Parts: sequence; structure tokens; C-alpha cells
Amino acid sequence: MLKTAGLTLAVLGALVTSFSAQALEPLRVAADPVPHAQILAYIQKLDPQLNLKVIEIPQGVNSNELLVHGDVDANYFQHLPYLQSQEKALGEKLAVAATVHIEPLGIYSHRHKTFAQVPDKGTVAVPNNVTNLSRALYLLQDNGLIKLKPGFNDPAADQATPKDIAENPKHLKILEIESPQLPRALDDVDLAVINGNYALEAGLVPARDALGLEKAEHNPYANILVTTPKLENDPRIQQLARDLTSPQVAKYIAESFKGSVIAVADAKP
Repeated sequence: MLKTAGLTLAVLGALVTSFSAQALEPLRVAADPVPHAQILAYIQKLDPQLNLKVIEIPQGVNSNELLVHGDVDANYFQHLPYLQSQEKALGEKLAVAATVHIEPLGIYSHRHKTFAQVPDKGTVAVPNNVTNLSRALYLLQDNGLIKLKPGFNDPAADQATPKDIAENPKHLKILEIESPQLPRALDDVDLAVINGNYALEAGLVPARDALGLEKAEHNPYANILVTTPKLENDPRIQQLARDLTSPQVAKYIAESFKGSVIAVADAKP
């Protein structure tokens, strides 16, 4: 009995030591510089007991690959449709720990102030990855520039490509470009459909500068905190998830980004 009790206490002590050591280790989170790393920097001030190591990811680096290979513990940069496409490409299953904010996709122009000014056979630059390309086409449709074939009703479920355009009254030419390069293309095209984070990094203010902007209500493209199934119940991940979805962070997002980034809690109708 004494040996068994001693063994149990030893095992319990080892578990406590292991848990404490894990809690002391920094939580490595890969994030885009804007707005994700900025929001995480605010959380570091809001919750100093949460030991975060924020790793700003340069263009061209796949944060999901870093997560799968164990180089980071979580990432915060993507929406669910993009994550699902990445899971298929990588052959891995990841875990969503929190749904945080929406960065409305916008249509921008350096040449025109209204869609009516866009000429016949004008050029439109759009993201070249599958999910954001489809998202861009739905936004062009919502603003009356094109019409997709019947059956394309749900942006989250029915992914569209340029081949699915049924009506194109201005005979617009769709140019697929890597998402980070879209702001640089503005001088060379009539319109560019740009993700919110890249627009902000380029000095654009989506709520002010976009000729057309996605609606926040019922938007399926909310940005998420992603981790591995193994770390899904890690106390550090759970605490970060609580922080990211807290009223304090929602207020910070509203005050800092003024409608260009919208906390999910504020997007509900």
C-alpha cells in the first residue's frame, strides 16, 4: 500500500511538474503583421500572465506548414474556407480554437471613383488562391459587375472560378494575382479585389477607400485561431482563445480599425 501510494504521488508530482513547465513555455503564434500581430500585441498588454511569442510571418511562408511541422503552436491569419483547403492540400487535420474577427474583402481603384467609370474591357485583379478568388467573384457580383451561373448561391459552399461567370456586361478581364501583390497592382489595373489585411498593410482604409466592401453580417470568412488537435486543450491556447473573443479585444478592434476590421461579436445583426 505504501509503495503504491508513493508511486501514485510520484506520478502526480511528475504530471504537475510537466504541466507547470508547459505553462512557463511561451506559446508560439504565427501571425500576419496587420492586424493579427497588432491584436496579439494588445493581448500581451491585456493579459501579461499569458506568455506569448508572436512570430510575424513574411510573404510566401505557409503558416499552416509551420504548424503541422511543430515550428509554431498556433497561427492566426486565415478564415475557415482557406483552412479547409489547406487541410486537403497538406493531408492534415487542424483545430479551430477561436473565431475572432472579419476583414471585409474590398474592391479598390486608383483610376476610378465609381464602378460606372470602369471602361469596357477593363481589367480586374483578384486573388489567385481558390477560396479568395471565389470570394472576389461573389463580391464583384454583389456590386453588379458580373453575374455567376445559376447554382452559385452560397459563397462558403459554392466556390466559383472565372469559368462560372455567366454575364460580364463590361467584358471585364479577370487577372489572377498573388494576394500580397494586389495593392501593388492598383496602378496597372482598373480594379483590384484586395484582402483586408493586405489593404491595411498598404495604407488603405477599407471602410473609407473601398468602392465595394463585403458585409460583415453572416460573413463566412471570419479569421480564426488555429492549432493542432494535440494542443487544442492546452491551457495557454484556451486562455488566448478567451482573450481574443473578449469584450476588451472587441472594443480594441473597433477603436483601432474603425470598421476595417470587425470583431465577430459586433458583426451579428
